[in-house]
Amino acid sequence: MNFSLHRRALTSAALVLSAWSGLSALTSPAWAQTPFPNQTIKLIVPFTPGTGMDTIARVVAPRLSERLGQSVVVQNQAGASGNIGADAVAKSPADGYTVLMGANTMLMASQMYKNVGFDPVKDFAGVTMAAYGSLMLVAHPKTGIQSVEELIKRVKAKPGSISFGSPGVGTPHHMAMELFKLETNTFMLHVPYRGSAGYTQDLLGGELNVGFLPVHIAQSFVKSGKLYALAVGSPKRHPVAPEVPTFDEVGVKRIDVDLWYAFFVPSKTPAAVVTRLNTEIASIIRQADVKDILGKAGLDAVASTPAELAAVVAKDYPRWGAVIRTKQISAE
Repeated sequence: MNFSLHRRALTSAALVLSAWSGLSALTSPAWAQTPFPNQTIKLIVPFTPGTGMDTIARVVAPRLSERLGQSVVVQNQAGASGNIGADAVAKSPADGYTVLMGANTMLMASQMYKNVGFDPVKDFAGVTMAAYGSLMLVAHPKTGIQSVEELIKRVKAKPGSISFGSPGVGTPHHMAMELFKLETNTFMLHVPYRGSAGYTQDLLGGELNVGFLPVHIAQSFVKSGKLYALAVGSPKRHPVAPEVPTFDEVGVKRIDVDLWYAFFVPSKTPAAVVTRLNTEIASIIRQADVKDILGKAGLDAVASTPAELAAVVAKDYPRWGAVIRTKQISAE
């Protein structure tokens, strides 16, 4: 009797196990083999609409949606110089459905704010580079400064007599000038603004003596005589302003202050997903019409492999960190 009950119990257990295994066979493998993507992808822009990275995101999003067969939605999550949006992506599921439209500002801002909840090197996996945006150092005509050499002489003769502005503490414009000051051993008075509009207006009005501007914006003012061009922060002369020398040409080394923009996902995103995103987004970036659209916005479209982007991040993070620590730059 006991043997019979035991045998029936084992038989029942086997049937249950068999049914469970059958159910697993219908669910688990199907779930595991679901191709990417099968739902909406969020493209997070950590700055306000109208910025360089927002422009790139909105050019790429509809084209990526078409290539992947899924909706790609751009969401702006601005604040703390990009830290809020970047933190949200770093903490999102590592499945490829939340993508960050990032920039080198992420490497700067994360080292200036206290209690930042993410590591820009360890918490993200690079997908592809998207574009570069060069900066030009300019001076207001009333200063009489028409070259980098004249600027250095003026500042060294009377430290603090020259003022420079920026759209805010920790912006590329600010950090570029801090790097210039560090390399030339000079001191100038920094006047931070809340955004580009007021900063540019006061630079044009002569309230500020010098400053950095995106090359495509600066060149229009240079051509109209409202500003003097001193140097560009790119490794080579820029096609928008071929007559303006690089810092290297005028004897100031290590002033490569190009802005760069790139796509990132959380660090533990599967390699196959990263590869798929890289293939599609890089192909979009290389399209002639995309290059043309971004070019008109002052951006040089450039795609890369994930490894190439990782190398850029690994190089830039400690470089800007050294400037931030040396100059004791902080933001709240």
